[in-house]
Amino acid sequence: MDQAANLRKLTETGTGLKLVQPQDAAKKTKIIAVASGKGGVGKSTVSVNLAISIAKTGLKVLIFDGDLGLANVNVLLGIIPKYNLYHVVKGHKSLKDIVISTPEGVDIIAGASGYSQLANLNETQRNNLIKGFAELDRYDVMIIDTGAGISANVIGLVMPADEVVVVTTPEPTSITDSYGLIKSIVSQSKDKNLKIIVNRVRSAIEGKKVADRVIDISGQFLEVQVENLGFIFQDEEVEKSIREQKPFIIGAPRSKAAACLTRITHTLLQTEGGFGGEGHADDFDHDHAGMESSSATGTSSDDYGVQPMGDAAMDAKLAMAKSGKFGDHIIVDKIAIKNEPKLMAEAIRTMMAKDDPQEG
Repeated sequence: MDQAANLRKLTETGTGLKLVQPQDAAKKTKIIAVASGKGGVGKSTVSVNLAISIAKTGLKVLIFDGDLGLANVNVLLGIIPKYNLYHVVKGHKSLKDIVISTPEGVDIIAGASGYSQLANLNETQRNNLIKGFAELDRYDVMIIDTGAGISANVIGLVMPADEVVVVTTPEPTSITDSYGLIKSIVSQSKDKNLKIIVNRVRSAIEGKKVADRVIDISGQFLEVQVENLGFIFQDEEVEKSIREQKPFIIGAPRSKAAACLTRITHTLLQTEGGFGGEGHADDFDHDHAGMESSSATGTSSDDYGVQPMGDAAMDAKLAMAKSGKFGDHIIVDKIAIKNEPKLMAEAIRTMMAKDDPQEG
C-alpha cells in the first residue's frame, strides 16, 4: 500500500491511526522478525526502540534476541540477565522461565554472546526453540531481532514470522546484502510479508530512493512485493542512546529519529490484520502528540501543504472534516495536508525533514 493510500485510509477513520482488531476470537501473537543482510546497520537498535514504541500503545510486547551467537538486546537496555537462550538450548530452562521484564515496558528473552553452540544450532535444536514460541502466547506482539546475514539460524527464525522487516542503510554494500537476504527468504517462502526500513539516512529523498531501489529490484527479479515502512534519520541522539544504554524513543522522544520511528509504528499498527490486545490508538497519539511537528523547527510548508496545528485548531478541523466541510485538506494526527495525491505521497516524509539542509 503506497503512502497516499495509507493517508487516505487514516482519514477514513476520522482521527488518524486506528488499531485493526483481528477477525477471529482466538488471540494470536503477531510475530515480527527484524533482519538485515549486513551487520552494523542498526538492526538491534531499531528492534528495541520499535518494540517500546509499540508497547506505548498498550500492547504487550516481547523482544526475542535471535542473534544467537552475538546477542546485544540486553546490552542496549543495560540489563545483565541471569539466564539466557543458552540455558534453554541446554534444556535447563524453558523460554517462559527466562523472560525478563524491563522498566521500558517491554519484556525480553536474552540471547548469549560468544557461544558457538548457539551460533550453529542444528535443525532439531532450532525447531525445538521455535516450538517454544507457543509458551509465549500471552503477548500481543513478539519482535524477533535476528542475526545479520542469511545463515540457517536467521532464515529459520524468519520463517515463523507474520511480517519480516528488513533494515538497510544507504551504503551500496548494505543495499546489495538486503536484496540477498530478501532473495534467501523468498527461496524458502514466496508468501512472506516483507517490509523495509532505511536507517541512517541524510535526507528524506535519500531514504525514498534507497527503499525504491530495493523494492524495484525485488519486484523485477524475485516477483515479490516489499512494502516501504519508512526511514530513520542519522541522528546523534541515537548514538548517545547506545552509549548510555537508554533507548532513544524514551531518552530523546522529540528527536528526529524518534519522530521517524513513531511514523513507522503508525504504519505497522494500521496494516491489514492489525494487532490484538487492549491497546488503543488514542494512547499512542496522546504520548506522541506534536512530535512530528516539533521534531524539526518550522515544519509548516506551503510547498507541501503541511500545517502543524494546536489542540484547539485541531478540534475545529476534525469537526469540519467529520461534517465534510474540510475538503481541501486531510488530517494525519495533528497535521493537515492538502488533499492532492502528488502532495500526500511526500508530505509525511518531508515534514520531518524541513530542517535538513538537503531538503531545503
